Amino acid sequence: MNAASGGGRADVSTGRAYAGEIPAPRLARGITVFAVMCFVLILVTNMVSEKPGTLKLVVFLVCIAVIGVLQFLHSSRGARRWPLKVRAATLGVQAAATFVPPLAFEFTWGSMWGCLAGSLLLLLPRRAGLSLFALCVATSVAFAVRSAPDVLYIVYLVQSTILSALVIYGFTKLADLVDEVHSSRAELARMAVTQERLRFSRDLHDLLGYSLSALTLKGELIHRLILTRPGQARQETSGLLEVARQALADVRLVASGYREMSLRGEAESAVGILQAADIRVELAMDHGRLHPLVDTVLATALREGVTNVLRHSKVQTCRIAAAVDGETVRLSLVNDGVGEQDRNGVPPLHSGSGLNNLRTRTEAVGGRLDAGVREDGCFHLEVTAPLRPCGNETAGGGPAVSLGGAAA
Repeated sequence: MNAASGGGRADVSTGRAYAGEIPAPRLARGITVFAVMCFVLILVTNMVSEKPGTLKLVVFLVCIAVIGVLQFLHSSRGARRWPLKVRAATLGVQAAATFVPPLAFEFTWGSMWGCLAGSLLLLLPRRAGLSLFALCVATSVAFAVRSAPDVLYIVYLVQSTILSALVIYGFTKLADLVDEVHSSRAELARMAVTQERLRFSRDLHDLLGYSLSALTLKGELIHRLILTRPGQARQETSGLLEVARQALADVRLVASGYREMSLRGEAESAVGILQAADIRVELAMDHGRLHPLVDTVLATALREGVTNVLRHSKVQTCRIAAAVDGETVRLSLVNDGVGEQDRNGVPPLHSGSGLNNLRTRTEAVGGRLDAGVREDGCFHLEVTAPLRPCGNETAGGGPAVSLGGAAA
């Protein structure tokens, strides 16, 4: 399953997201490191060209090593989460390493002023960072005037400092954004895994619950008839096999995530199953042709309602009706035989995830579900849905129906 586009891949088993063999966040951090290394290399080249003495070279190497290590740390994403005192301390060390060579040897750092300025922008609050950034640029100018009061060189140094700072700041922020994008992609992949598991669970409950209840009912009926009425038992065996084949097909459909169900066909099947359980059925279906998505949702609701009826042996009468009322279609199922425990407590359909599943599916098409025990002691299930669900058409204009309760 792809959870993200644009060249990325998602592993739905773990919820991890990938973008090629080299993760993009690591590549973005690598670009930042490469930019800093280029600045250091330019500085080393300038230093070597001056042929410094031993002391000057040692001080230079120590300072540039300190600046390089701190710059890599400051460019990491975790540095922005350090306590303010820790950030201030590391910035102080970097500032000291930046100031020592110009003060001791009147050596012009060039891009190293930019590294310090970039770190100030990265680690400090906006106002403080901008203020110290400007101060850092001004300080570099002051040192330049002290060592070589040349206007063109001063302009070059100011541009170099600002450019170096902005390059480090921009690359680091870009790497942060890439990290956030990949974290979001990984989260989307995990959400896709969770949604797929929920869909699978709902479909197993809604599809197989009915089939297994019907298989149990048929099996018990055959067991009672096999000795006294073998002919009728053979007829019921055919019905049992048909239900078993349907259950097998449902299992395959759960895996594929796609299924269209017919409310009228489900009602006809329910009549046969309920009558086999010696339950009198009153059927009134006057809903006409329905949108496939609405048809599937209502058929699923009816199947769950009939499954609920089959679980209660005291049910004697079940009334099923469907009709169009203006721009909506209403399905109702009413049955007697509700026990005292169900009357005083939670209706049977509230147990497990049945009602929640149905409500999720119904609300996905803009409908409403009501269920409970009426004053006359009968349990009722009523589902109302619009004839044309909003926002559930595919780009091509045709409906795409998924058992997960949303258009695919």
